[in-house]
Order: sequence, then C-alpha cells, then structure tokens
Amino acid sequence: MRFNAFYSAVALRSTMVVLGSSIMLLSGCSLQDKESDAAALPLLLPAGMTLVDKQMKTSDSLLIPYEKYKLSNGLTVILHEDDSDPLTYVDMTYHVGSAREELGKSGFAHFFEHMMFQGSKHVGDQQHFKIVNEAGGSMNGSTNQDRTNYYQTVPANQLEKMLWLESDRMGFLLDAVDQRKFEIQRATVKNERSQRVDNRPYGLLGERVGEALYPREHPYAWQPIGYVEDLDRVDVNDLKQFFLRWYGPNNATLTIAGKFDKADTLDWVNKYFATIPEGPEVKDVDPVPVSLDKDRYITLEDNVPQPMLYLSYPTVYMGHKDEAPLDLFAYALGGGKNSVLYKDLVETGYATNVAAYHSCSELSCTFDIYTQPNPAKGMELAPLLDKINGSIKKLAEQGIADSEVTRLRSIIESSTIFGMQSVAGKAKELALGETLMNDPNYITKGLAVFNDIQAEEGIAGYKKYLEDKPKVIMSVVPKGKLQYIAHEPTFIPEPRNINKLDTPAAKTLAVRTTQDNFDRSVMPSAGSNPQQTLPALWRQTLANDIQVLGTVYDETPTVSLQINLKGGRRVESTEQQGIAKLTAAMMNQSTALHSAAELNDQLQSLGSSIHFSAGLYGTVISVNSLSKNLPATLAILEEKLFKPGFVDADFVRIKAQTRQASLQNQQRVGWLGQLATQRILYGEERVTGNPSSGSLKNQASLTADDVLAYYQQYYNVAEAKIVVVGDVSESAITTSLDFLQQGAHLPAVTYPTLVDAPLWQPHTLYIVDKPDAVQSVVKVVSPAIPYDVTGNFFKANLMNFNLGGNFNSRLNQNLREDKGYTYGATTGFYADREYGYFSASADVRAEVTGDAIQETLTELKGYVDDGITDTELEYMKSAVSQQEALSYETPGQKSNFLMQLLLLDLSPDFVEQQAKIIQTMNKSEIQALAKTYLSSDQFSVIVVGDRQLIEKQVKDFGFDIKIFDLLDK
Repeated sequence: MRFNAFYSAVALRSTMVVLGSSIMLLSGCSLQDKESDAAALPLLLPAGMTLVDKQMKTSDSLLIPYEKYKLSNGLTVILHEDDSDPLTYVDMTYHVGSAREELGKSGFAHFFEHMMFQGSKHVGDQQHFKIVNEAGGSMNGSTNQDRTNYYQTVPANQLEKMLWLESDRMGFLLDAVDQRKFEIQRATVKNERSQRVDNRPYGLLGERVGEALYPREHPYAWQPIGYVEDLDRVDVNDLKQFFLRWYGPNNATLTIAGKFDKADTLDWVNKYFATIPEGPEVKDVDPVPVSLDKDRYITLEDNVPQPMLYLSYPTVYMGHKDEAPLDLFAYALGGGKNSVLYKDLVETGYATNVAAYHSCSELSCTFDIYTQPNPAKGMELAPLLDKINGSIKKLAEQGIADSEVTRLRSIIESSTIFGMQSVAGKAKELALGETLMNDPNYITKGLAVFNDIQAEEGIAGYKKYLEDKPKVIMSVVPKGKLQYIAHEPTFIPEPRNINKLDTPAAKTLAVRTTQDNFDRSVMPSAGSNPQQTLPALWRQTLANDIQVLGTVYDETPTVSLQINLKGGRRVESTEQQGIAKLTAAMMNQSTALHSAAELNDQLQSLGSSIHFSAGLYGTVISVNSLSKNLPATLAILEEKLFKPGFVDADFVRIKAQTRQASLQNQQRVGWLGQLATQRILYGEERVTGNPSSGSLKNQASLTADDVLAYYQQYYNVAEAKIVVVGDVSESAITTSLDFLQQGAHLPAVTYPTLVDAPLWQPHTLYIVDKPDAVQSVVKVVSPAIPYDVTGNFFKANLMNFNLGGNFNSRLNQNLREDKGYTYGATTGFYADREYGYFSASADVRAEVTGDAIQETLTELKGYVDDGITDTELEYMKSAVSQQEALSYETPGQKSNFLMQLLLLDLSPDFVEQQAKIIQTMNKSEIQALAKTYLSSDQFSVIVVGDRQLIEKQVKDFGFDIKIFDLLDK
C-alpha cells in the first residue's frame, strides 16, 4: 500500500519514568549561522562528487526538498536541511534484505545487521553504541525483505562523528570480525526469533503464509528473521562474503537530514567515504509477482485463545499502475468502521475485529484480510470465510462510493503532513524512495495518483486480481481445536531439502582495501554546542480552574491537543476495576447524534483523529487535526464529549473485544511477567495490581449503567489540564475551547485512599507456569520509591544507567553480548506518584533460566559492592545530559512534556535542577544510592516459563519457591 508508511500512532510517553527535559528545547534551537552573504556564494563540491538531482521547496507541494549527490565510488548522498531543531538524523540504507539471500542461508541479512554494531577496525568492541549514546544520540537498525538500514539521531554538533562511525563499518568491518562475535550474535538472533516469533501468539503466521504463497525458490518465501537451521548452517566466512557482495558504497544511500552546514557536511562525506572502494555491480531487481493454480488452505495449531482467519491474494508489485486501485478497494472493503467488512462482520457480532489491506514490496504485493470470531456467535472459521467472500462480492456489485475516494484522499493528505513533523520521518521516506525506486520523493509522488483515481478503478482492480482468483487461506486455532478450521488443509509446502541443493559455489570475493590520507583511528571531536533559546509559551486559566498551556508550532499546518480529566483508573472501586478503560472505549463509539461509523467517516474526511483513553490518574483525550480543519474537529469533540450515545450494540461489541484481548494477553509471557510483578508488589485489591481492563470477572459484571455512572461522575472538565501545540494562536484556541465549560462543575474529582500494599516477601521465587515455553521471562524485583523529578527517584535512575539503563550497561553486556542468553536485558526504577519498584528483566532461553538469574544477582551485588568506574560516571553524565535535546522535536513530544508540567505542577526550572544534579553526581553518591535501593536482602525473583524446566534449575538457590497462578478464568 502506497500510504502504509504514513499510518502511525503517537505513543504517549509515561510521566512516571521520564527523567526530565528542558523547556528551553521546546521551540528548537539553532547553531550559530554563518554570515548570510557567505552562504549565498556558489558551493564548490569536493573532487569526485557530483550534484545529480535537486528538489526545491515549494509552498503548494508536499514534496520534500532535497539535494542528491553521487560519489565516484557510487555512494548516493541525500541532504535535507531542516533548521527547526538542534538535531541531525543520519541514515545509511543498503539495498539488500532477505530477498537477496541464497537458498539455505535465510536470515543472513538480518543476522548481518547485528554484526554491524559489533565494532570495526577503528571502533572497539561494543563501542559503536557507546559512542552514539555518549553523544546524547539514539540509534538502531532494521531489516526487511528489500533493504537494511542503520540510523541515528544526534545533537547537531555530533554529525561528523556519526559519519566517521558509518564509514568505518562500511570500509573496515571485516578487520574486526571474528568467530567469537559471530557466535554471540548468532545466539542473539536465535533469542530474537524465540521472543518475536516462536514464543509469541500468532507469531508463526507470516512465515507459514509466505511458505504457502511463494515457491520455495522465491525471494519472499522466507521471513527476514530466517530459519534456525539456516542460522546454524552458516559460518563466519559466509558472513564475510555477504559483506563483500552487498555492503559496497555503490549499493548504499546515505541520507542526512536536520540541522547542518552543507559545505562542511559534504566535505566530511567526501573525507570519510570517497576512498572506500566500490563493491561488485548490483543490478536493479526485476519484480517477481506470483500466481496460484488453486486455493491453498493451511492450518496452524498455536498457543492462542481465539482462532484467526487470514486470507492472502498475490497481486502486483511496488510501482505497478494497478497498485493504487487495489489500495482503494482494500480501503473500501476493510479500511474503517464504515467499510463493508466491518459492517458485515463486526457490527453484526460475528467477529471481534476485521481488516483488509494491500501490502506492497519491491518484488510483489499481496491483498490481505484477517478476522477473529466473536465467541458469542461461535469459534468456527468457515462461516466467517463465507461472510468475507459475500462481502467482497457485495462491494464489487454495489461499487465504491465517491465519498470513500474523498475520505481516502483526506487520509493521505493528513498522514503525509503529520509524517513530516520529524526529520527522521522525512529522511526515511527519502531513503526508501531512492533505494527501491531511484526517486527520493517516490512515495509522495506515488500518493498523488489518488488525486485523480476514480471509484471504478478500484472495482476494475478487484476484477483483474481478486475475483475468482486463488489465494492462501490460513486457519490459526488453539491447540487441540481443529474443529474450528475453515477447511481441511489442501497444501503442504515442499520440503526444503537444502542439503540436496545443486547450487554452484559462489565466486569468492577478495577483501577490498581502503587507502586514506588521514588517520582514521582519531575520532572526530564534537562541534560547538547548540545555542538554545527559550520558546514562547503561553498559559491560560479558564473558569472552573481549567488550566491551558500552549506553544506555537508552525513547521507543519497541524494542531495537537491533549486534555486530561482527573480520575482514570485511580478512582475505580475493587468491584469495578476496568470501568475507566471500558468507559473510554465507549466514548470512542457512537454519540446520541451519530453512529460510530458516521463519526469515523467525518474524522477521516477531515484527516483528523480524536481518541479517548484511560490512564492511572486521568482520562486522556488526544486530538490531532490539520489547522484548517480544527473548528470542524472540535465540533466533533464537543459532540463526543457531551453527547455520548452509549448504544447497547456498541457496549456488547466492546465487552466482547475486551474479553478476547484479555484472553490473548494471557498467552503472552511478557504480559504475564509484568502482571505478576504488579500483583506481587501491589496486591489484588489495588488497581495497579491488576490489568487496566480488570479481571474477566470484573469485565463480565460491568453494565451499561456502570459506564453511564462513571461518565457522569468522572468526565468532569473542572480542573482539567489542557495542552495545545500547533499552528494556532493563543486567542483563537482559547476561544475555541469555550465549549468545555458545559462539562465543568465543582467540586472537582478527588482520589480515594489507597488500600495498603501487601507485606513484601523477599527471597521468594515466584513461578508462573507456561508449559512448553521456549523462553523464560526473568524479573528480579524489589519495592522502591514514588516518582519525582529532582529527588531520589530521579537520582536512582541516574545510578541505574550503567547497571542496565543502556545497551552498553553491565547487565546487557553480560547476558546478551557475553553469554548469548537473551535478546536484551534491562534494569530500571518504575513508579507512579504513590509507589515505585526496581526491576531487572530479560527474556532468556529456557535452558539457561537458572544461569541467567544467578548472573543477574551477581551483577547487582557487584554493582553495590564495587561501585562504578570513573569512565562509567563520565559516560552517564555525557549521555543523559545531551540526550534530552532529541526528545522534544515533534508536537506529540512537546505535548507530553507540557502535560507533565501541568499534572505535576512543575516549574520549568526543574530541568536546570536536573542538569545540576547530573553534573555534580559522583561515584560515592551513586554507590550510596545503590546500597539503599539495590539491597540483595530485598530481592525476589519472578519467572514466567515452563515450570518443569525452571524448578530443576532453581531448586538449590535458597529461595522460597511459590507457584503463582495468574490465569484469569
């Protein structure tokens, strides 16, 4: 789907564990600009560098401005300047994903992504992460079928250092590769597969569908994570050859976006990359769409509580002229609450969810549909398949309404604009377009076809690619429940028989040598620190003590609002736990004037979103709108907030969906581990000791009258906290918010007294049994302190940084990088306003559960007894003091920070206090904090996994072992 990349939810950062940030950063900062007349002079490019393309900024276009350069070794360089924030984003994308892998060597592209972080000739082991973190940056990598990318966001003065890092692993990785690193990362990738695929409900779905959809030799027949047997088959020499084949500069695109000096940047790019020899020729790949001779029914028995039906039709490929018509048909069929599938399956009560989408990659596309049955109407999938087929035919016969096309255009416009709020979003789009389609603005240009598309084209796409065309139909059912499947299996993938492949040996590639005229072993120093300026904040107090805090953000024509109504889960009684979340879910449904589908249509036509959610201390209303559509969006908000419908059909559907979500959560080991932590610390009587949706018993007992009562008592706008960030003036928005007064009445909401937490039982090992689990969730926990921004909670997290608060921390280096037990290990202090705890956690291989517990306890003891080193202290200070500059770029990030100020009644200068605490922290203070909050005589251990395996490994540890039953029946 052309516009898939633009669908994203804004993740609200919890105010419980944020270390703090500077209000001075909200408006963005800037480095000192060079003289304007100097900037106007023609730019003299370094020798061997050519400007090959340029997109200018225009007021009437959504195209992202950029300049594209080419080095003599084939490296493509894209620059996008955005001076609005003092940060720079660096992305290196290689045109190699799992589709370039050889048969029998699946997972290699993703495996290699891991190896690229293990150091290079001039960058020591594990130093890549540390250098970026110490610079205050963030970084990661990702691999899909078509490309692998490596990216980092750093303060703008750290750009040269990032280019040095990227060039060193491009030109000198093999100098640092050895068998030990290879084996550790092989184990890490296996752990990742266990965590994300094998030990996860429905985790094998994509792998099984791909095996049925594509022939064994097709590049998309396997998933990027690969097969374990293939990972076991390869050796370090295979890795070296993979690097030499695909990781040359002529197969890479370097994208730099954000704040930078163009002349300096091009000089640095030339210095660090121009001498790296090009690799073997890499030709553009030809699309490989597939077709099936007949329907292929497949079945998977899995540890799931609810069946799932999944259909996949092979269609075209990225860039094909019929891609957009199929996108349109998918949207009309299953793209929203007014779609045919939603009306026929969900509104009628036959399914708890359903969706259709057209997903495109470089070589081929698929048209996919999935749904899950509502147990109230039966768990069998065959009736759902009949209904889906009937809905598809109905849409084809009745046609696509013009209003559907108009709404889709609005969604695309809005999603495109919101996607431009971060330099990372713009840079990733440019890099992807250049890598796959040789056009940085391909995605935005491709979306332009929807301006002219007609409804009839969607139907034509259906008739050509879907009508009576064979497909893969997958039934995922609980183990032992084969009676639920849609149809008996009719297809079994061919055996892999990798050992019998008659594949000619690949040509052995020689190592390429880079000749430099400078000393690469010298890491570049950082440039001048960004000059920070205070943003123009405004504050208003409306009647009934409604507090409004705002700032103007005009980088995009958008407005974001957050409204926090005091109450949330904290006011729930024991008997009505889950009512806050249920009420918020109902507020997202019908009003007294319009159905949920009609409201959904209105919002999609505006390109807006309104969402109600229940937090611990309040109900949060999130509103996002294009500036031009803000009045109409607020009118819908007024209707939703003050004229809720609480329709019986919505209530029945939401309760069914909530129950199914709870049952699915019980199959997730990570969720069980977190719930066990909360239950043991807080007890069953507190809301924080239970799921936010309540127990199944709570859910069953809640009535529509309970929802109405909660709404009437706790949807009180008095003392509401409101944050506004966007392209709107103070006077305009405060006038627009006058309608809120109709829902304000004093006295405001008060929180009830908390039930006492249960007596903490240290030296206890709790086992939550998950038979046959391939991994164990291990948590070492103890009670700690409530949340604060400048007190011991803040200081404890600084103390924790080197223990388990970053990739290079002691625990992660031990369990992941040294032992290969886990995909990642972390420690941290977590808290709300009244209570807190410490947790060290990791998902580990089941057979090393006991060893992982012992190693964790040993690390904790050593941290307390020995303290930290001078190097660790300086690392923490540098990383923490600089990283906050990256956290307030987008309106969503700014909104979350401003809301924290309001909810906790903070003065903006608390950030200055934090900065002083960071810089004055010393080793003695850190060790004192560790001795206070990491006392070994307070720890207990929680393990979620196969009880039979776990008990054998921990029986001699000296803990009081208890079997902890969390299953909610």
